[in-house]
Amino acid sequence: MTLTDTTARSQTEALSFEFDFQHPPEKVWRALTDPVLLTEWLLPVVELELEPGAAFTFKTQPYPGWDGIVNCRIPEIEAHRKLSYTWVVGDMLDTGVTFTLTPTASGTRLSLVPSGFNRTRSRTWWRALRLEDDGREARRPAREDPLSRPKAVT
Repeated sequence: MTLTDTTARSQTEALSFEFDFQHPPEKVWRALTDPVLLTEWLLPVVELELEPGAAFTFKTQPYPGWDGIVNCRIPEIEAHRKLSYTWVVGDMLDTGVTFTLTPTASGTRLSLVPSGFNRTRSRTWWRALRLEDDGREARRPAREDPLSRPKAVT
């Protein structure tokens, strides 16, 4: 898999990513939509129906300040091509993600475009994508924030 950050430098409130997989779109689609597989790489999913307008829930153990529930809705879906879902978690309203799958000569290009994030939320999203945290929960050294800009040397 190759990760390419396609976010324009001028954008401060938007992120987009492209991933190249050496797997056919059907296999990548399955990773995005199969409840068992979603549980393995994201969160446990409850009542996932793959149709426009359907509501579903990601549910995990609660943490201080979060009940562990992510209420989602699917505004758009085209099998093996496009999946969008939005969610509500605490004060994060009107946030979501769109996955677009495009066949390539070697497999599939997956475009991932989150929406409704401000700069702080974008940093959180990046950390989640990279499976990074502040180092305390995972008991491993913290990694540098990839969205931080180098300080000017004077």
